[in-house]
Amino acid sequence: MSKVRLATVWLDGCSGCHMSLLDIDEGLVAVAKRADIVYGPLVDAQEFPENVDVTLVEGAVSNQDDLKLIQTIRKRSKMIVSLGDCAVTSNVPAMRNSIPVKKLLERIYVEGVQENPGVPAQGVPPLLKHAVPVHDVVKVDLHIPGCPPRAEAILYVITELLAGRKPDLTSKVKFG
Repeated sequence: MSKVRLATVWLDGCSGCHMSLLDIDEGLVAVAKRADIVYGPLVDAQEFPENVDVTLVEGAVSNQDDLKLIQTIRKRSKMIVSLGDCAVTSNVPAMRNSIPVKKLLERIYVEGVQENPGVPAQGVPPLLKHAVPVHDVVKVDLHIPGCPPRAEAILYVITELLAGRKPDLTSKVKFG
């Protein structure tokens, strides 16, 4: 039996969801026996691979790089799982949505700086008008809410998916 190709992605978020993923502790050994982790913050892959079975996506879609990456992920993944409240609702990254992008950048990089004020033009991906949840941009197959989701919920979802079953999250997760 071939292993499931599993990827994780961190968009605009705090990495708390990935920390919860790591908190599944010895559950990682069981996952590693049934899945190859082919992309993520702890994997030395520079480009999102083809033919991924399951991708766990943390964070909101907030800039042009996020947008391009999530569109690539959708094309190359059989299943996308929104992991955590930022991916599910855009949560904290969306706090900027009521402020026009130009005004936001000037406040941060011009008004809020004492030395070398100026909005960076290179090396920083352009912000989208609003930070949005992943499902606003691409089809999402499963949502795991929580800030961050409990490690037990993440392990349950991964275990069910690896067994070829759709997880029933009604008693396993909550927002916040």
